[in-house]
Amino acid sequence: MLIPFFYLLRDGGMKTSITELLTLLEAMKKGVAGQSVDDFYYLSRACLVKDESKLDLFDRIFAAYFNGVEDSFADLMADIPDEWLRRQAELMLSEEERAQIEALGGFEELMKALQERLEEQNERHEGGNRWIGTAGTSPFGAYGYNPEGVRIGQQGSRNRSAVKVWDKREYRNLDDSVELGTRNIKIALRRLRKFARQGAADQLDLEDTIDKTARNAGLLDIRMVPERHNAVKVLLCLDIGGSMDDHVRVCEELFSASRSEFKHLEYFYFHNFIYESLWKDNHRRHAERIPTVDITHKYGADYKLIFVGDATMSPYEIVYAGGSVEHWNEEPGAVWIKRLLNTYPKAIWINPEPRNRWDYTPSVKLTRDLMDDRMYPLTIAGLDAGMKALH
Repeated sequence: MLIPFFYLLRDGGMKTSITELLTLLEAMKKGVAGQSVDDFYYLSRACLVKDESKLDLFDRIFAAYFNGVEDSFADLMADIPDEWLRRQAELMLSEEERAQIEALGGFEELMKALQERLEEQNERHEGGNRWIGTAGTSPFGAYGYNPEGVRIGQQGSRNRSAVKVWDKREYRNLDDSVELGTRNIKIALRRLRKFARQGAADQLDLEDTIDKTARNAGLLDIRMVPERHNAVKVLLCLDIGGSMDDHVRVCEELFSASRSEFKHLEYFYFHNFIYESLWKDNHRRHAERIPTVDITHKYGADYKLIFVGDATMSPYEIVYAGGSVEHWNEEPGAVWIKRLLNTYPKAIWINPEPRNRWDYTPSVKLTRDLMDDRMYPLTIAGLDAGMKALH
């Protein structure tokens, strides 16, 4: 039964080899794992994971595959239908069938139903429309379809309609050293410039030195001036993870260009929408969060505020308390973004999704309305228009 698990690891993005699988089988044959599921987990992780950056991915795949195995290692030898364990078991629904699947009736009803399922369910389910399981039309589980569901134990997003995601996901920081594929992004950002000379006088002012020397009967009179730099101050808030994984490359280019063009740049990360806190480092986002109110108190109203995100999410994440997919937010995201816009009147939203898709996503329309239609596509023309709006 480890063969399907091996293929699931490969399909999930891990480069596990046959040699490593054989090593695990040999260790099991010699009784290294004992009779404990925990022992087997640590043994399989030691044999199959060769890159520590993949530990989190392995944990999620392991949890999804061996869900329900609790008592003894001998339970692992039971015959489990392969269709439970592979993504190929997903239901292939037609558009007509999908249209017939209805939501439970709102966010509160969805969360209430999930609580009831957790209390009642005591075994694994696959292909159904009620219980927490896989490859079905139930609102709860993984690798199925429902227009408003809670995603549990699934590697990555598929239909992007989940109201909540019941997993601890890890994101990586954007790389600000990436080489730009085009200089046009920098050129567009340069429209937002306000040059000033501030700080220590550490640069030679050649013209003034010549003038003063000439007026001083040829005696050298050196004149120095502070460095000339772009005095514009920018707060850059970047959506990370989930559906934004599709746009990592272009967002890294924008991030890299912003770091080089704006001397006064502060950046923060968020996921899907703005709430009571943001973070600077995705690797420590659960431990080191920065309250949004602290940001508004620390950085003055002269900062320009730029959001970068596809605004593609469940509308609940914007308008409901508790709507965030990753935590319980006491106040709706719409309240927090209004507070930021009140503090920073010069603000825009840059969307990497093509403009022709915006009208088909309710959350994009909600975000555009909150931004007073100051949403621009992540294109050269869109950046150009956005920089003009920030002046």
